[in-house]
Order: sequence, then C-alpha cells, then structure tokens
Amino acid sequence: MFKLCKRQYYYNYYAKFDKEFPLTKIKYLKNLTSVALETGSIVHDVLETLFKRLQKSEEEIDQEKFFKYALDLTEKNCVSKNFMEVYYKELKIINANEIYDKVKLCLNNFLESDRYKWIQNKAIRTKNNWIIEPPGYGETRINELKAYCKVDFLYPLDDELFIIDWKTGKRDNAKHKNQLLGYTAWASYHLGKDLKQINSIVSYLYPEYDEYQIEFEEEDANNFSAKLLAETHEMYEYCLNVGENIPKDKSLFPKTTNEKICAFCNYKELCFI
Repeated sequence: MFKLCKRQYYYNYYAKFDKEFPLTKIKYLKNLTSVALETGSIVHDVLETLFKRLQKSEEEIDQEKFFKYALDLTEKNCVSKNFMEVYYKELKIINANEIYDKVKLCLNNFLESDRYKWIQNKAIRTKNNWIIEPPGYGETRINELKAYCKVDFLYPLDDELFIIDWKTGKRDNAKHKNQLLGYTAWASYHLGKDLKQINSIVSYLYPEYDEYQIEFEEEDANNFSAKLLAETHEMYEYCLNVGENIPKDKSLFPKTTNEKICAFCNYKELCFI
C-alpha cells in the first residue's frame, strides 16, 4: 500500500491524525469489503474449519454439509458486511449466489487435488502440531525489525515444515514469492528451522487447482532482510516522531497518479470530493 499510494497508506494507518474528514467516516471506508476480498475470505474461513475438523476426526467429510456450510457463510457475509461495489454504486446489490459459485469451485478444486489427498494420507499424522490461521496479527521479528506474517496453514512432517497459502485470485509469482519468504522467515524464527527445511507453497484454487512451490536460499533471506530494512526506513521518513508513530502532515503523503489503483481504493471518495 505504501508503494502504491501514499495517501491511501495515510488513511489506512493514520486516520486519527486527519483534520479534514471525521475519523468515523475514514474507519467506515476502511472496513468496506469487496466481492474479490470476500470470496477469498470465505474460502479461507471454510478451509480453516475443514482442517480443524480433520484434527478432531479423520472420517471423510460429508460434502453436502460441507458445501451447505460454505453457502450459509457466503449468504451471512453478504448480508452482514458493507461492500465497496454497492457503496460506490457499481452494483445495486451483492448477489450471494454469484460469489458462492466461485467459492464452491475453489473449494471443490481443493478437495479433488493431490495436495488434499496427500494431507489426508501423510500430513494427518502430525495433525496435533498443525498451525491453522493462528490468532492475532502474526507479529514477529526479522533481523530485529517488527514484521507481521500470518500463515494460512503450516504443518510439520518428518524434519520439515510445509507452509501453504491459499489464493483465489490471479497468479502473481513475484508478489507471492515475497509473501512466502516472509512466512518462511517467520517460521524459521519461531520454530527454529533452517530455510532448506521449510517448503513454501502457493496454492491457487481458481480457475483450477495449481501450485507454485518455492525453495529459498540464504541469499534470498539476506536480500529480503535488506529490503525490509530499506522499506522500513523509507516509511520512517514520513513520520514526525518514529517512536510514537506520529505522521507528518497529510499533504506530504501524495496521491497516486495511477487511476487503476484508485478504482479499487476504499478511500477514493475522499480524494475526489
């Protein structure tokens, strides 16, 4: 977000310092969801429930009940949440069935995948040590710098760790490699594993099941740490007081000139008033 648009970054993290718009307004916009975000969120929630259920019972799931649960969750979220598309009048209403169609396809693709069968047949024996959507924000330290890395699903097998990150959107190997490197650093830091003992996997669930497995070397970790340090200090330049995280004036956080980014921004209303 900091790279894409400094003004969006300001509204997202420094809303309480804004003198132009009420905090309640900015918070409302921040909490808007979108069709794409909600689709991913529902799939993640259902898979979390699936794996927690597998920890309790290794019996085959009742697929009728499984997909009914996914449909009920989809309908509940579509009613209880405020969508950006409706707020900005791109859609009159949110069609829960259209969202569910993609949710169902993603879930079905996973259930029919070799990865799911592999988890059922091999990883299941370490189920008591699975880490599934851990609570909190995933605060960690990477070379003494604070970072937040929250894995979707991590499980040990023999002397290795496997990290899987679910994706329901477009494939982006470069972006997702950086994300998984962060998760790998988190796992190495907290669980005491060498990078070569950690298998990082991006699991694409749409339009069909596919995986991108990443192997990291020590050089990757060093480059990642250097990048994290440089970008953290770049963010510090926008603070009056780094220790108390007090930002400079909003006018010094420029708006992006890329209107494609604006189209998907929760705060676009504030920039065009």
